[in-house]
Amino acid sequence: MKPIVATAAVALLFVQEGAVAAVAATEAPITAVTVYPGSATVERLVPVKAGMTEVEIAGLPANFDARTVRVQASNGIQLGQIVTRDISASEAPGAREAELEQKLQALRDSRDVLEVDAQAANLVRGYLEKLPGSSERGMGADGKVIAGAIDAVRHGARDTYGQLQRTQVQLRDMDRKIAVVQKELERVRSGARDQRSLTVTVAVRQPGTLRVSYQVNGAGWKPAYRATLDTNTSRIDLERMAVVSQKTGEDWSGVALKLSTGQPRLSPQAPDPQPRLLVYRPPAPPMDVRERMAAPAPAPALAMAPSRRVEVTGSKLLAEDLTYIPPVLESQGNFDTEFDVPGKANLVSDGREISLPLSRLALPVAQRVRVVPKMNKAAFLMAQAERPSGVWLSGDVQLFRDGAYVGNTHWNSQTADKLQWSFGRDELVRVTVDRAGQQTGSSGFLSQKGEREVADVYTIASSHKAPVALEVLEPAPVSTSDEIKVDTVFEPQPAVKDWERRQGVAAWEKTLAPGEAMKIKVRYTIRYPKEGSVSGLP
Repeated sequence: MKPIVATAAVALLFVQEGAVAAVAATEAPITAVTVYPGSATVERLVPVKAGMTEVEIAGLPANFDARTVRVQASNGIQLGQIVTRDISASEAPGAREAELEQKLQALRDSRDVLEVDAQAANLVRGYLEKLPGSSERGMGADGKVIAGAIDAVRHGARDTYGQLQRTQVQLRDMDRKIAVVQKELERVRSGARDQRSLTVTVAVRQPGTLRVSYQVNGAGWKPAYRATLDTNTSRIDLERMAVVSQKTGEDWSGVALKLSTGQPRLSPQAPDPQPRLLVYRPPAPPMDVRERMAAPAPAPALAMAPSRRVEVTGSKLLAEDLTYIPPVLESQGNFDTEFDVPGKANLVSDGREISLPLSRLALPVAQRVRVVPKMNKAAFLMAQAERPSGVWLSGDVQLFRDGAYVGNTHWNSQTADKLQWSFGRDELVRVTVDRAGQQTGSSGFLSQKGEREVADVYTIASSHKAPVALEVLEPAPVSTSDEIKVDTVFEPQPAVKDWERRQGVAAWEKTLAPGEAMKIKVRYTIRYPKEGSVSGLP
């Protein structure tokens, strides 16, 4: 029994009352896709009827992993053998190629019609250009006849030249469209891979469905976030998104999309440690000088055997496919986490990235203005919130403040136990730095020690109409050697000496009233040996 093959569809065969009958080709659309970093699992749903004995799915891309094919049947259906067969591109032309060829031919036919119009207009133009001379010889001196001829020529020339100009514009536009379709057709033809069919032997006692799934490379996703800060209510609207792209050779239209943090492309095999065997080899006895001099010259290298030609067979791959890198997660949780994308998704197989919304939540935040005068004379608005429950993967964050876009940052969710972002500069907080003193000299007996003293005064003033929480950070010099001594004087004393467990980073916290200013004095005295060098001096 030979199955009926239908490109990009399913051919169903069944035996009923001793006769062989063929059912018309039935579509087997992609219904669900689970996307991993760098790969995807594609699911197709195949309807079957009672009495069928074989199901063949043709027109599948040949780049999926045949080892991952899985067929699940509903009740009343018994599965038999599963056979995959590759079909060359010449045997099975793609539907996309046929569609582009038809579109290209239609455009060429339309262009031929415009070319005929242009040629006709050129003929009329040539006639009109010769008409005045002929009219003068044939019309004699009759003024009315001459005036009528001139008027007719004027109107005819206006219509003819106008039609010619419009036709030329249409021809240019048609040539542009033909070039676009021709380029797309060449791309599809050059990238035409061999196709693959999948045949499943079945025994169907009652109508049902087959769920066919397989693993394919060339797809991936990565998380992305959009955080909008409302400074009046001290809340962040956090939107979780996913950036997905695929170039698997199949378009996904109206599919149920699921995103997973798993990485099936990585080997699941755990390392198998082997003992490390240490072998001691005694040193070779010294060779006498005379023996070294009499040592024979090394033998000439053997002529290399002629290299054999190595042939690699498989699916053809476009050069542009080699440049496509599917999105890959930078980090993940302890185990796989899956996200169901709301609604139905549509992704064409051209590598473009699309953003899909996953969820949204509102978080209360604590706002404060951060200043680091030693590094930057600008103030930045910070917002901090408790980390929301669940698995949050690292990704890029688009930041908005009161509806205005302020920039983009990367959130490494694995390194912080709180959610904290900077929402741009606060121009209503002014920072000034005054160098109160700086000197370098020597100290100690016979000037064996070098010494540097630096003093700065920081002034932070607020022009806000409401009180603001201020945080001032100062990275003080820290000695990493016994030979370097650092004396530090702060006025006033900081609230925290080692901010966020960072050695030497002092922090002051204060609520600034409208129009209020805060002054901080810092002084460092650093002593070090004159011999050698010291890096990192202020």
